Amino acid sequence: MKIFVGYDPKEDDAYRVCAFSLKKLNNKLDIIPIIKDNLRIYDRPVDPLSSTEFTFTRFLVPYLCDYKGWALFCDCDFVWLDDPNNLLSSISDQYAAMVVKHNFIPKNKLKMDNKEQHQYPRKNWSSMVLWNCAHPSNKSLTPNLINTATGQYLHQFQWLQDYEIGEIDKGWNWLVGYYTEPEDGRPKALHYTEGGPWLNEYKNCSYSYVWNHFAQIAQITK
Repeated sequence: MKIFVGYDPKEDDAYRVCAFSLKKLNNKLDIIPIIKDNLRIYDRPVDPLSSTEFTFTRFLVPYLCDYKGWALFCDCDFVWLDDPNNLLSSISDQYAAMVVKHNFIPKNKLKMDNKEQHQYPRKNWSSMVLWNCAHPSNKSLTPNLINTATGQYLHQFQWLQDYEIGEIDKGWNWLVGYYTEPEDGRPKALHYTEGGPWLNEYKNCSYSYVWNHFAQIAQITK
């Protein structure tokens, strides 16, 4: 299973820690950064509501996999605590995509880099997606669609029927600052969705010690 990670030059440290945490768990993982400038088929105009360069490129994963097999996407602000290949036991070909179905209501009006925190249905569902790239419904995710469809259409998975979206345990997309141990279970992948220790204003956020640990052993300086 290929692992695609969103990349933004402004969050290079976050990406490198995310990739390092994955490699520490399994050095055979195929980790692929989604770098906007390397995608010749992506020419969507800059959206003023986008918070990262991979806001829309994540939806190209089925196309990038030639609509074959399963693949995983995650934002770069993740730290992995469990091998994502362990998700393979929960996949089902009946689903076009599998996600953590957060019922997420942001506490703050701003998130990292002082970007406005927008509230919308299914928020953060697309921050970590298990893609069934071969599913017929995902054939509609062409470069042309990704270049033109609204953010609402894509991030709310509106090209799919509800029954085509499977559910993953929230531990795999643990929203830092929102989920609590042990009430909500245990994290398998930490998601610093509003900002992480690579940003001064979030240097003391929950689970900051985990990110700093990986940054230290990876020799990544903030």
